[in-house]
Amino acid sequence: MNLFSEIKIGQNILKNRIIMAPMTRCRAVINNSANDLIAEYYSQRASAGLIIAEASQVSSIGTGYPCTPGIYSKEQIEGWSKVTKAVHDKGGLIFLQIWHTGRSSHPSLIGGETPVAPSAIKIDGQLYTYEGLAEFPTPRALEISEIKEIVNQFEQAAKNAIEAGFDGVEIHGANGYLIDEFLKDGSNKREDEYGGSIENRSKFLFEIIEAVSNSIGNDKTALRLSPCGTFNGMSDSNPKKHFSYIFEKLNDYDLAYLHIMNPLEGDIRHGGVDIKLDVFRKVYQGTLVGNGGYTKESGNKAIEENIADAISFGAIYTSNPDLVERFKVDAPLTQPDPNTFYTQDEKGFTDYKFIN
Repeated sequence: MNLFSEIKIGQNILKNRIIMAPMTRCRAVINNSANDLIAEYYSQRASAGLIIAEASQVSSIGTGYPCTPGIYSKEQIEGWSKVTKAVHDKGGLIFLQIWHTGRSSHPSLIGGETPVAPSAIKIDGQLYTYEGLAEFPTPRALEISEIKEIVNQFEQAAKNAIEAGFDGVEIHGANGYLIDEFLKDGSNKREDEYGGSIENRSKFLFEIIEAVSNSIGNDKTALRLSPCGTFNGMSDSNPKKHFSYIFEKLNDYDLAYLHIMNPLEGDIRHGGVDIKLDVFRKVYQGTLVGNGGYTKESGNKAIEENIADAISFGAIYTSNPDLVERFKVDAPLTQPDPNTFYTQDEKGFTDYKFIN
């Protein structure tokens, strides 16, 4: 088996094991809704075995960046419907990543509200707002009743995604956003049923998984985690122990796949622990998608050695819409332009060349 082998994920047969990772691109300029430009972008990349569309907020207060799409309004469902049709018309498959950014937000992005988190601990640094860079504010700790409401919002977002034509959803539990903030003890200092032990800190995650999978089916439900990630000021006292518990418990849910981010150079530089994917592979028995720093060669090696079942590629997919075809013939890869990652037009988005 290699990157070009078929694989069954949920009820879908993927034509290859090359997955487009979810990446925020900030092109949902009107009412946080997907549009024709976004539909063109994803349809250009439909040769991927699976596209995981960019993280979409489950509520307005779950927003953390300008011009990111949502999946909580009728207009947003209609916008995403254009995208799924465009991808399906080209024979592709597409999941939607759903998120709540938690403390990684700013009042100017969420109607003047204070961002929420498991605990009132701020991120050191700045974030982008419509007015430019701003300091992260101190969030407020969620009440238990609010936690329950957010679980309901994830469930409704998943239903909305299926209504919009997506083949499934990926719950975003990584990168220092709300679910990850609950999981890691550097950001979760609660003393109630959602804090303290890893069993308590993971309760929010498993409530979301159960709500989503019960509503749309476990075969349409996936999850992304970053056990060693330090982005957005994240830290954990014992990620190997804590996430091994999570991975073991995930075996009970028969998810479509589990998407794991390997620790990157920046994570290690900021105090993250370098735990390789094969450590968690020994614990988790389901379909495992690896992400983070892979090339065609290292991706093939991970699949051949049964460390991962499929590999997701991020930034390189922004500049190579025909990545599958380039990998097949060993064509040169176009390097991405970070200056266009979060702009609002077609430059660096839909204007990259195909080899054929």
